[in-house]
Amino acid sequence: MSKQPIGFFDSGVGGTSIWKEVISLLPHENSIYLADSRNAPYGEKSAEEILALSVKNTEKLLELHCKLIVVACNTATTNAIDFLRKTYPIPFIGIEPAIKPAALSSKSKTIGILATKGTLSSALFARTSSLYASDLNVIEVIGTGLVERIEKGLINTTETRELLQTYLDPMIAENMDYLVLGCSHYPYLIPILKELLPEEVQIIDSGRAVALQTRKILESNSLLNTSKEKGSHSLYTNASVETLANLTQDVVSKKEIGYLDF
Repeated sequence: MSKQPIGFFDSGVGGTSIWKEVISLLPHENSIYLADSRNAPYGEKSAEEILALSVKNTEKLLELHCKLIVVACNTATTNAIDFLRKTYPIPFIGIEPAIKPAALSSKSKTIGILATKGTLSSALFARTSSLYASDLNVIEVIGTGLVERIEKGLINTTETRELLQTYLDPMIAENMDYLVLGCSHYPYLIPILKELLPEEVQIIDSGRAVALQTRKILESNSLLNTSKEKGSHSLYTNASVETLANLTQDVVSKKEIGYLDF
């Protein structure tokens, strides 16, 4: 099984921010990525809809013989990963907002969390927040419209900057010193966020932590690919291929990008 691919899925192209971290840390692993852009964003859907979409994506990746699945979506993780782990016989890696490192490091005792409605309203998020941030001022902001703009490739635009500024202003006013990105699409906004935020504000996303956890789980399950060859990668979307291609053009040459109806 070790040569079988690692599977990834997200409600679109955003999870490629996680995919990049994993394949950078594990260059000999093969991978398959599913961008469920047709159903983006998950964050506005009901818990039942999110679970059904997560099951659909999981079963497609199992059909493609994946040995482990990274749920590269905060909303899908917080609403579906417990069910996926109980239902399917392979390991799952989830992604949730990195509240713990922000809470432990904050000097101002105020942190901001920019996430989707589906993540912020989930039981898993509530548990994590109460565990690590109960004594902090936590400012939660729903990033309505950001996923849709990233899906369309409208990242470095005046409209996106203005929208982001409206979400950041209440956090800046409360003197936050850490901003936690609670959606795998949002790391693509980091260059703009750095321009808009005071320089003392630190931005935290989950990509590196997910990559390290993926390596750990592969090792503990004897699934690590011991091949010395660079991995090959297949990235599929059920909508427009253009944004997926643009966001991954600077990553690994040994890859194919295409349309897949799933």
